[in-house]
Amino acid sequence: MSQSFLDANIPELVKKLTLDEKIKLLSAPDWWNTSAIERLNIPAVRMSDGPNGVRGSSHFVATPAQCLPCATALGSTFDPELIFQVGEFLSAEAKVKSSVILLAPTCNIQRSPLGGRSFESFSEDPTLSGTLAAAYVNGVQSQDVAATIKHFVANDQEHERTAVDSVVSERALREIYLYPFMLAQKQSKPWAFMTSYGRIDGVHCSENKRLMDGILRKEWGFEGLVMSDWYGTYSVDLAIKAGLDLEMPGPSRWRTPLLITHSLSAQKVLVKDLEDRATTILTFVQMLAQKNARIVYGNGHEGTRDSPEAREFCRKLTAETIVLLKNEKNLLPLQSGRVKKIAIIGPHAKTSIISGGGSAALRPSYAITPLDGLLTNAPSGVEIETPNGEDGWLCTFYQVDDQKHLTEPVAEYVLNDSRVRINDFLPKGLGEEWGMKVKGLLTVDKDMPFELGLAVAGRAKLYVSGKLLIDNWTKQKPGEFFYGQGTIEQKATIDLLADKPVEIEIVYISSSAPPSPDDDIEKLVSQPALMRGLRLGGIEKIDEDKAIEEAADLAARSDVAVVIGGLTPEWESEGFDRPDLTLPRRQHELIAAVAKANPKTVVVIQAGSAVDMPWVNEVASVIQAWYSGNEAGNAIADVLYGKINPSAKLPLTFPIRIEDTPSYLSFGSENGKVVYREDLFVGYKHYQARKIKPLFAFGHGLSYTSFALSNLRITGPSSSDANFSAEVSVDVTNTGSVAGSEVVQVYVSLPENGTTTPQLQLKGFTKVRNLPPGASQTATIKLDKYAVSFWDTPNDVWKAVKGKYEVHVGTSSEQLLLESVFELTEEFTWSGL
Repeated sequence: MSQSFLDANIPELVKKLTLDEKIKLLSAPDWWNTSAIERLNIPAVRMSDGPNGVRGSSHFVATPAQCLPCATALGSTFDPELIFQVGEFLSAEAKVKSSVILLAPTCNIQRSPLGGRSFESFSEDPTLSGTLAAAYVNGVQSQDVAATIKHFVANDQEHERTAVDSVVSERALREIYLYPFMLAQKQSKPWAFMTSYGRIDGVHCSENKRLMDGILRKEWGFEGLVMSDWYGTYSVDLAIKAGLDLEMPGPSRWRTPLLITHSLSAQKVLVKDLEDRATTILTFVQMLAQKNARIVYGNGHEGTRDSPEAREFCRKLTAETIVLLKNEKNLLPLQSGRVKKIAIIGPHAKTSIISGGGSAALRPSYAITPLDGLLTNAPSGVEIETPNGEDGWLCTFYQVDDQKHLTEPVAEYVLNDSRVRINDFLPKGLGEEWGMKVKGLLTVDKDMPFELGLAVAGRAKLYVSGKLLIDNWTKQKPGEFFYGQGTIEQKATIDLLADKPVEIEIVYISSSAPPSPDDDIEKLVSQPALMRGLRLGGIEKIDEDKAIEEAADLAARSDVAVVIGGLTPEWESEGFDRPDLTLPRRQHELIAAVAKANPKTVVVIQAGSAVDMPWVNEVASVIQAWYSGNEAGNAIADVLYGKINPSAKLPLTFPIRIEDTPSYLSFGSENGKVVYREDLFVGYKHYQARKIKPLFAFGHGLSYTSFALSNLRITGPSSSDANFSAEVSVDVTNTGSVAGSEVVQVYVSLPENGTTTPQLQLKGFTKVRNLPPGASQTATIKLDKYAVSFWDTPNDVWKAVKGKYEVHVGTSSEQLLLESVFELTEEFTWSGL
């Protein structure tokens, strides 16, 4: 440990840096660490993904971690106090991985349910998103870990994400897309921001001086570090002068001695520019080293934090995120005496669907499937092992000769995942081109046709017991695997016998197959080879017609049928957007057949955003369970069996069809641009303005009890200037028979201001917790200048006009039961926070 650095005067330390050391500080040596300067005892600090769990510093041999519910699930809690605890929990998870920087939370807006990373964001509403993001940041940073709020700004789709120019009006930019970041900066002051991949006003966000220097630093007073998203830096001078402190990941592609000294000689950057960026980085590193000296100066060990207390927290948290969308005739909860036989059906029943894909994905320390949870809490398949008997796959790295043959083995590892991602690690001794062999034994417990699928970033062949089954080497088709840098999945089927192991071997090299004349060359070269690896999947090949028929028969013989389905990381992930709202394969047919056989059907959907539900009127109950992490199965069981009374609310509107969504005609890039034509009318504001009936409204969520709201009163306003404040109070009474929690939501309608403005906007909310039957409690929501202001574009300020402001209070954007008004006697304007 270096006491000299911990106590160093940063401006004086910057003067001691050589030019090469200043350049080195502005980028990273690898995927997860800042650069150390050994000569001056400046340490590196480590960072890690992500929003719903802390993966650690390796995709290849990942350390198991606790996986929490995705951000959309957290958004459904409407509970800042609980999300603060989530931040505290993740801070402890980060420290176990020797990380002191968490690359989270994601604070973008769910502009469309089709967005590939929608599940990483809290909500379609800026007030809900910003309030929960601030709680998350406060929780993380209360335990001395830096939160990195992202992606600044308008990172709302995956299509052409590194190039797309988001064409958005200044008012929508301010009131919708910057707004959550502004709230988080005001309420929590994140220690780091991460820029988004795309452009605003034609300028990449990582080069956008107006965003980073003008709005973030000067207007909002941000004093922390700004880093790029991974490979989201696109220049030397523009990014440095705009205020991008740190290029990630390393080794650097832009901030090299050659490029920067050339820029210095041309005076495109100045030494002072480098020193400004270095000063911010050193201040940031010193702060984290002072707060976490044991970790920063430790041995870098990564472990797994698992305890009964941690599991219990995650289980309760997950149950708090589950939304009861429909419950006809109070079918739920399923309790003894009412139900004797329950049929558990569906593609997710035996599967651990814990998270969406991409940066949020991690290796869980354990996982409870829905079936496990339902069986365990009520009043085996495929095994893979290495040739030497260890569980997992044996992965051996090889050198490659000029003929693309694997030659000398270099290193071997045992993996427990058939998704092999090589982006942040390679063993020493490999050349620019290298290879792998991945071997294992595959055993099934019954005779079956078995379908295998292989996708690669590189090229590979798959052999079963020495016979070639899949050739994803000779000719390849571009796909969405590995953030658009891999191939489509090539599939083949084999017949397997019960308890008869077969050897699976994959031969892989890191280079891609040369293009053929009919390939889309533009797509092939559009992504650099930043990530390499392979993904092997396998599943029993079933007769789908017969399976649906058997499911219906089972449902008909049961008191209640529970169908568990939804989406997976193959459908919701960083790197691509969803094509539509439809559930994959034949899930809609399955649910319809089961519901026809037994009207007492409960549907549980695991997905990060909305899906269509053509069968919704035919089933008795619908539950939105999101991506719920390790404890998904237990939490689903707790809600279905009534151990937990659900209280979650939808943080986004569920449409009946994709054509109803606000961004339907303007989602995805067109000639390098995406035009935000819906402007301010995002989410529920669009449905209300257009009088479109949604499937389920923003803020909707049922309970096993009932509540009444009464006695609305408004205290204030206290002033007609930027110190404006008011309090909205309402009495909440539990009118049902069991204890429960309710979210009180406050929507404000602004008076006429000469602009097109959404009529109802969420401006505050609170949660009344564990209210006993018959009891009442007063809920109070505070309003400030944000609740009465809009962005006055011509004057570049926030403005509140004089007049009457309507206050609507209820339990969803459609169930607004009470209303009142207050008046501002003078208009006022304000800037900053």
